[in-house]
Amino acid sequence: MVKHLKLIVDSIKPLHEDYVNFASAHLDQLTKPPGSLGKLEDIARQMAGITGEVMPAFEKKAVIVMAGDHGVCEEGISAFPAEVTPQMVLNFLYGGAAVNVLAKHAGAEVVCVDMGVNADLDHPNLVARKVRKGTRNMAREAAMTPEEAIQAIQAGVDIVDELAGKGYRLFATGEMGIGNTTASAAILCALTGLGADIAVGRGTGIDDAKWLHKQTVVNKALEVNSLHGKQDEGMKLSADYALDVLTKVGGYEIAGLVGVILGAAKNRCPVVVDGFISSAAALVASRLAPLSASYMLASHLSHEQGHKKLLEAVGLEAMLQMDMRLGEGTGAVLCFNLIDAAGKIMKEMATFESAGVSRE
Repeated sequence: MVKHLKLIVDSIKPLHEDYVNFASAHLDQLTKPPGSLGKLEDIARQMAGITGEVMPAFEKKAVIVMAGDHGVCEEGISAFPAEVTPQMVLNFLYGGAAVNVLAKHAGAEVVCVDMGVNADLDHPNLVARKVRKGTRNMAREAAMTPEEAIQAIQAGVDIVDELAGKGYRLFATGEMGIGNTTASAAILCALTGLGADIAVGRGTGIDDAKWLHKQTVVNKALEVNSLHGKQDEGMKLSADYALDVLTKVGGYEIAGLVGVILGAAKNRCPVVVDGFISSAAALVASRLAPLSASYMLASHLSHEQGHKKLLEAVGLEAMLQMDMRLGEGTGAVLCFNLIDAAGKIMKEMATFESAGVSRE
């Protein structure tokens, strides 16, 4: 692992276990049977452990939507043309996308970042971190150079650092990039050894013939880049191998999201992981920095067939199952509401003592 990436990884610390215990003790004093609020109680404990506060407040929150194009679209793996990526970025910037609506409902800001869109974009609210105009075709060569992958990760870390400096304490991952389910499936295959028939989903809604073709393209990308599942288990779990996989079959927006996750953990902030693509970034982040997984919350179980396998590989369990497959961060911002609800339980629910309620 390169030196400055190692410095980021080394800056991530374990959760405050004492505050996890303090939160558990408080939850057990509330007027309810122990554990009866299920995952809301898990969220409350995790928030305490992350922040070192029994009742943390998340008044400022943001979903960071990373955008980038993929050279593998040359292989005809998507139901939509690559031109949709810049068109949707403008839609985010003008507030017309689903993630804008749901973020507004949750009281969150949408931060849209150009990591590698194959177009010249100009908007006052666009965060410009373009590494290159789209990745190379991973079915023929490595999608990125190692330097480009590191640059993209660093951009994600820097954006979180800047937002955390402005008081943002809760983050979500979002993305846009035609072709990025193909890249994410390749990451899943390379890091877990699963076959393309399990990892590859329907993406934007492809038919059976294109789905089989997409599997062939993923297998070709793995073979071309020497990521064909023959690596031993020790190598598959290593940070260096994860970075190599990201470089060869990832995307600029996926690498940027790796940085967002590492940056959130570095700043002791929770990060809500969206769907399939965001979870591919989460898997890479967890291999680079195993402690970062403690700062993640899985939002929903995507309709993409490989998503559950990705979450299992990270060690996460989704809070919601909504049959969603849009991306953008839509599932993640929905879960901001659950985090707020867990916080209100901690702050506003009466204890047995304050309410004069008998425990027996």
